[in-house]
Amino acid sequence: MALKGTLDGETRRAALLDLTDERGRLQLAEAAELWNVHPMTIRRDFELLESLGRVRRVRGGIVPVQVDAFSTRQGRNPRAKERIAAKIVPLLPDGGAIGLDSSTTAFALADSLPPSSRFTMVTNGLSAFEALSRRPEVRGYLTGGEREEQNLSLVGALTLSAFSAFHFDCSIISALGLHGESGTSESTLAQAAVKDAMARASSSVVLAVDASKLQSRARVRALTLDRIDVLVTELDPGDARLDPYRSVVPRIL
Repeated sequence: MALKGTLDGETRRAALLDLTDERGRLQLAEAAELWNVHPMTIRRDFELLESLGRVRRVRGGIVPVQVDAFSTRQGRNPRAKERIAAKIVPLLPDGGAIGLDSSTTAFALADSLPPSSRFTMVTNGLSAFEALSRRPEVRGYLTGGEREEQNLSLVGALTLSAFSAFHFDCSIISALGLHGESGTSESTLAQAAVKDAMARASSSVVLAVDASKLQSRARVRALTLDRIDVLVTELDPGDARLDPYRSVVPRIL
């Protein structure tokens, strides 16, 4: 049954948020039918809610933005992250300089490096740095910066300066969202700035995201697809879900 279509915009958007939180996802076409309004009205509602950081756009609809603790996200999709880490390890040049962001995927990589690994690794992730400290052959550096509790990371001017002081053979970067048109996106300007600084300091950028991030957008743009050299997911490289990225990203694993 359709809901009242004459609700003012603010009331309608509040109701959209409540329904999205309750269901975990809301489709545009369904919302337009429920509220008995034109789909473009709902699309504008979705765009506004995303700009406010309340939802994340996915194909055909929205999902709620959840500010989860690092430990909570660390336990999400663990097999996917293990698979991604296993694909990345052979890409790392022996003795090379590697940048790692503060994502749970980067932590999974740092935690799974072979004991004999010989790298110089720089990260703004507190958990990743702790994992690197358990590898005696890895020379690990932790950037300075302001502590960001959500990601157990360091951000800000000192972080950007630290990354820019290195020349990385490659950087391992994750993202909150990845879309075929707009590239990667993050929840904050500070995180987007870190990813940009890492990419600028790197000869090669490896983007590591699990399939749940595909064709979704967070509120802050970060890296365009043409800045990504390798896309690594847990999927088979031939999976159709990776098709939106094939024309721009040189290598998909």
